[in-house]
Amino acid sequence: MSLDLRDVVLTYPDGDRRLTALDHVGLTVAAGEFAAVAGPSGSGKSSLLAVAATLVAPDSGRVAVAGRDVTGASRAVRTRVRRDLVGIVFQQPNLLPSLTALDQLRVMAHLAGGSPRAATDRARALLAAVGLDGAAHRRPHALSGGERQRVNIARALMNDPAVLLVDEPTSALDRERGASVTALLASLTRDRGLATLMVTHDSAALTAADRVLHIDDGRLAPAG
Repeated sequence: MSLDLRDVVLTYPDGDRRLTALDHVGLTVAAGEFAAVAGPSGSGKSSLLAVAATLVAPDSGRVAVAGRDVTGASRAVRTRVRRDLVGIVFQQPNLLPSLTALDQLRVMAHLAGGSPRAATDRARALLAAVGLDGAAHRRPHALSGGERQRVNIARALMNDPAVLLVDEPTSALDRERGASVTALLASLTRDRGLATLMVTHDSAALTAADRVLHIDDGRLAPAG
């Protein structure tokens, strides 16, 4: 199960012309691979993630998620693919202040119509997998920045995705906690056979990746 983008072009209106956000981008991330894309602000990183997450349909090109071709798919189909096959680790955890770490995860299963008992068991297992088995009943204000990001990661895995998309996971963390989070992402990718794509401007975060690419002006190329 992989993420596959082929010859993807994405443009946005900009006054009386169109701005190219992704310029014939091709990218395949295999199951069990942790790929990272680096680039400055405005280079196309966010657009790349949005297309990979099926949040935005490109002007042209092919997008396949875990073997499911979503090229030209309706918004409803893309929503189902995103719900069932894609996990997203947001730059900011955006945890609900009133919910415990355990409930942050269980609400994801509730939204997907899952069994409450199974959701609780899976949520506990995922919190343990990210090193937070002792923090299940703590609310966000009682968690450190690194712990909140770990809850964010566990929440993204709650519906057992094939593809994990990660947006600037270290931007609000110090170097030590950032390194810990990226090492965790690498470990989860291998252990769970995820096709993981991370975008970042943090060069230190790249060391945990299996493969690093660079994006600038919407064009993607191997780093080097």
